[in-house]
Amino acid sequence: MKINTKRILPAMLAFVAAAGTAFSAPPLKPEFPPIQKLNYAEQIIEKFYVDTVNSNDIVEAGIVAMLKKLDPHSTYTNPEETRELTEPLQGNFSGIGIQFNMLNDTLYVVQTVPGGPSEKVGLLAGDRILSANDTIISGVKKKNTDIQKILRGPKGSVVNVNVLRKGAKGPIEFRIVRDDIPIASVDASFMAAPGVGYIRVSRFGESTFDEVRKALAELAGKGMRDVIVDLEDNGGGYLKAAYDLAGLFLDAGDTVVFTKGVRVEPFYYRTVADGPMNRGRVVVMVNQFSASASEILAGAMQDNDRGVVVGRRTFGKGLVQRPFPFPDGSMIRLTTQRYYTPSGRSIQKPYVAGEEDSYEHELIDRLQHGEYTNADSVHFADSLRYETLRLRRPVYGGGGIMPDRFVAVDTTKYSDYYRDIVAKGLLNQSCVNYIDENRKALRKKYRTEDSFVEQFTVTPEMLDGLRALGEKEGVKFDQEQYDRSLPVIQTIMKALIGRDLFTQSTYFRIANVLNPVYGEAVRIITTPAEYDAVLSPQSSGAGNR
Repeated sequence: MKINTKRILPAMLAFVAAAGTAFSAPPLKPEFPPIQKLNYAEQIIEKFYVDTVNSNDIVEAGIVAMLKKLDPHSTYTNPEETRELTEPLQGNFSGIGIQFNMLNDTLYVVQTVPGGPSEKVGLLAGDRILSANDTIISGVKKKNTDIQKILRGPKGSVVNVNVLRKGAKGPIEFRIVRDDIPIASVDASFMAAPGVGYIRVSRFGESTFDEVRKALAELAGKGMRDVIVDLEDNGGGYLKAAYDLAGLFLDAGDTVVFTKGVRVEPFYYRTVADGPMNRGRVVVMVNQFSASASEILAGAMQDNDRGVVVGRRTFGKGLVQRPFPFPDGSMIRLTTQRYYTPSGRSIQKPYVAGEEDSYEHELIDRLQHGEYTNADSVHFADSLRYETLRLRRPVYGGGGIMPDRFVAVDTTKYSDYYRDIVAKGLLNQSCVNYIDENRKALRKKYRTEDSFVEQFTVTPEMLDGLRALGEKEGVKFDQEQYDRSLPVIQTIMKALIGRDLFTQSTYFRIANVLNPVYGEAVRIITTPAEYDAVLSPQSSGAGNR
């Protein structure tokens, strides 16, 4: 049948015109409020779009797009993302209390939280969890975040887990009642040298101040007079936590940071009392991933001439976000202020509103410009020059904290072979296999962390096992690359085994020998003349080597 377009087309046009009047535009107004325009656009889409749409998704996408026009750190998160974002900073969550790794699609218990639900019912390091509440975990590809969703839940709720234990005839079932599980901010604390303590802080959360204060007290009991504070890879957290930590090291009345915004008056965060560690040497370790609250603490120590900052230029996040929660659990984190170090420096690196990709690429730009290997590649304009408050040493703003002593990345011992065995999880798996076979003997031989650190060595047989595992999993052996990376392989294997036998602190106590920033921090803090030379009026300021 031939369609008569001459008759149908006018009818269709008439219909479309009539439909247009069904949702007529409001009268023209020279000033149409933006909020009304947004509501109007959403109504048009909901009523007239060709397919069914999810209004919530449309609105959320609109919010995200609006915030991207402002700055790189104003963000919107849905309820689940908000929970994942805030949970680590709140200091606890409800779960079963284990530290785990996924090896060959199997959940391997690294440690149980002391006093936690899993320890109470008898779960042990080395156990493999096969299922939880009838959900199969073993043998299926799941991300760590997926596993966390299965194991976490409301406090008081029950998780029934089936566990495979070495030496047991079959699976063992445990009934675990979820409880509050602390999330540690202090990854490690130990004596780095006689009289010198070391504390690694991974985030600035609600419990960080108490954790650091406790670690300082324990180290003081071991003879600590001076301390290294490691903020490498610390992406920040709560401003208050950074303020509280700075107060441990500064004098009463010292400025930690101040904030300014268009709609708020400048606010100065000053200490109210002398800190318990306001005497003695302090070295702060930073790198390009130290951001936000980490930069507040490092900047406060540097500007008050209270400590030496060692490492590489920090990330450069100097914008303060205020949370605006929605009733459904979602949240806008809106930049409301900028923060400044005591000398007046803005730490925020330059950005162009709406150009998120170039902002995120900035760390790669640093690498390509040679900044991670050469301090002279960093240049600051004279307009960004400031002076520290006591010694009048030159420091610079406009893009992160430049350390007093630059330390280059050491890539000489790393190779493609090493990266491949790490990326495939083979280094970790090899250590797990070794511990499975030797756990009882290791615990009997090394009853203390000190004895393990001082006496344990990685044997040729262990290295042969790693090589064989690599070849089995398709990692081509390369003798030259293997020899080059051998010191790293041996150290990390020992560190991983030490972590599984003792604590996370054991890992860093061993692995830090590979970190040149740590080595420089120990060297400076144990050499009074070197330390004093940095903190002197004659010092040429940040960026010395």
